[in-house]
Amino acid sequence: MMQPLLSAAELGPLMTSGQVSLLDVRSGPDARHQYEAGHLAGAQFVDLETDLAEKTANPAHGGRHPLPAPAQFGQLLGRLGITPATHVVVYDDKQGANAAARLWWMLRALGHEAVQVLNGGWQAAQAAKLPTAAGPEHALGAAPYPAAAWQLPLATADEVQRLLQTPGNVVIDAREARRYRGEVEPIDLVAGHIPGAVNVPFAENLDSNGYFLSAEQLRQKYQPLLAAEAVVHCGSGVTACHTLLAMAQAGLPLPKLYVGSWSEWSRSGRPLATGEV
Repeated sequence: MMQPLLSAAELGPLMTSGQVSLLDVRSGPDARHQYEAGHLAGAQFVDLETDLAEKTANPAHGGRHPLPAPAQFGQLLGRLGITPATHVVVYDDKQGANAAARLWWMLRALGHEAVQVLNGGWQAAQAAKLPTAAGPEHALGAAPYPAAAWQLPLATADEVQRLLQTPGNVVIDAREARRYRGEVEPIDLVAGHIPGAVNVPFAENLDSNGYFLSAEQLRQKYQPLLAAEAVVHCGSGVTACHTLLAMAQAGLPLPKLYVGSWSEWSRSGRPLATGEV
């Protein structure tokens, strides 16, 4: 299986040869406008809110970014022209910390092995002066991608609560430390964290220039936490995928992803905690 990260220097020849399908997953209110103003040549736009999540009326059941049904995601991939043989490279403008890592996880969860995230994201692509284009882009469509079920492990809120009752198990909260401690909460209704969860902010996967730490550094960081059963979560199951991406780059087995994350847990009437523990 190919490494989950690739550099801008490695991507350039793939673009020249036309051997890669590029997906731009920048997010935010102006994401599509930013994409149409300039993106990597040939890249198609994928929307975190409408393509990579199936919104529910009540975030207490599934959180703010619940996964779409696998078959629905498979239809999207077909429209993007992606087949099981396609080499896919995804990027965002947050060093893979947002929708790029989520899309990487979703493809891997369908069993797709040839998917990589651009290390350093859109900023690295610009610094390397990779070819860009403006306006929308569309690939020739393909049949819906075969997608019967998610093949990577997932956890529910009940499973998280059960897991924390057994010593040695770990629930990793990938949000920034201030949100974990309950000092600020810019998105969800209640501040704090799941009692017993440990805080390992996803931003600590990166160096001062916004690139992922080396595989060995990431291995030293996460291997001690994976001695028993583990779950990773964040605010809504998006940036937690950044931590899973880091673990994969380190060559470690992927723990379960709790997609509902704090956005679901904090609305569910379950116990809450603040402070360092």
